[in-house]
Amino acid sequence: MTAESDLPSRADVGALLDRYLLDLDAGSLDEAWARSLFTEDAVVEFPVGRHEGVPGLAAFHRTALAKFARTQHLNSPAAVDLYGDRARLRANLVSTQVLPGGSLFTTGTRAEGLASRTAHGWRLRRLSFHLIWSTGSPHPA
Repeated sequence: MTAESDLPSRADVGALLDRYLLDLDAGSLDEAWARSLFTEDAVVEFPVGRHEGVPGLAAFHRTALAKFARTQHLNSPAAVDLYGDRARLRANLVSTQVLPGGSLFTTGTRAEGLASRTAHGWRLRRLSFHLIWSTGSPHPA
């Protein structure tokens, strides 16, 4: 049973993933964006790459997204487990990437993360994506 006093923290942690994915699609990725979502020692892992630390994190994402004309990320609500000032989150995600020629590359992934409560609010310490399925090709034919 969830204590009512935990609900704001659970919502704040889940909102980190929501903001992260919406910002990927909006393309507004800079150092301020990275610091608003991640701890200084954060680790982000994808099936095709990994980055450690906030410095360079926005550039890492911009580079990964540059090969697509557009993206759309749709996620389930995050299941959040609280452990004091730490939290674990899990969600399902469908990502559609539009290639410059118009073909689609779509993936289904499981997102998992760890978050910490900091002086500036909740921040992600670790965020990883595990591929479950895909259709299309991430590279133009």
